[in-house]
Amino acid sequence: MRGRVLVIAGSDSGGGAGIQADIKTVTALGGYAATAITALTAQNTRVVDGIFPIAPDFVARQIRVVLQDIGADAIKIGMLGGTAIIEAVAEELDGCGIGIPLVLDPVMVAKSGTFLLQPEAVLSLKQRLMVRATVATPNIPEAEALTGMEIRDLEAMRHAAGLILSLGPTAVLLKGGHMEGPVVCDLLVTEEGEALFESQRIKTPHDHGTGCTLASATAAGIAQGLTIHDAVARARAYVHQAILHAPGFGHGRGPLGHGFTIRPFP
Repeated sequence: MRGRVLVIAGSDSGGGAGIQADIKTVTALGGYAATAITALTAQNTRVVDGIFPIAPDFVARQIRVVLQDIGADAIKIGMLGGTAIIEAVAEELDGCGIGIPLVLDPVMVAKSGTFLLQPEAVLSLKQRLMVRATVATPNIPEAEALTGMEIRDLEAMRHAAGLILSLGPTAVLLKGGHMEGPVVCDLLVTEEGEALFESQRIKTPHDHGTGCTLASATAAGIAQGLTIHDAVARARAYVHQAILHAPGFGHGRGPLGHGFTIRPFP
């Protein structure tokens, strides 16, 4: 049976992003989600009120015991927080995660503006995890932090995606949602070429967790045997519908409607 996804990420007490969004997404798409929690957060739709990091050795232990028993067909990495956890995760995957496809969402800043990755940890992320990723899924600000360049148009996206690809991942999905305009363009780049995904922008305050959701949906597709391109295409369709079906909770950036699903499953 395929479709097992080990999610390594932080917990969102508001349920819209992080581990909670990942579990809902993988489940909605017919997969099975296991977790290794890297941090607890106290947050809602308006603010990240506090972050409590989990000890790196305990994060590694969660990964180890899940992979030794349940196993995984794909791994999704989200919020890590700092260098110590990045090193612990990388070392553990060197031991028991060899050969498992990895979707890396380089989470750096929450929609509220709170920094979720220490600036000094970016180099460690690039050297220890980006190099082993099957798909890296940065948004525009994350791609700017990874490359040191400004991204304001599609050509700049192409250049930045190429630079990130040179760090070692098999594919880079550069998400263009932070750019202005009525159409959202996401760019998937591999050594073989590129694919441009476009969709009409949905004007809504209920978009908390879109990045987590897209990455975990992509990981679910890869775990179920889809190609990278098809996994991304299905993941984008799922996120689009989840935004349209958002429940309208909270007074800030509200959560998606993760209960909506895309059929058929592989």
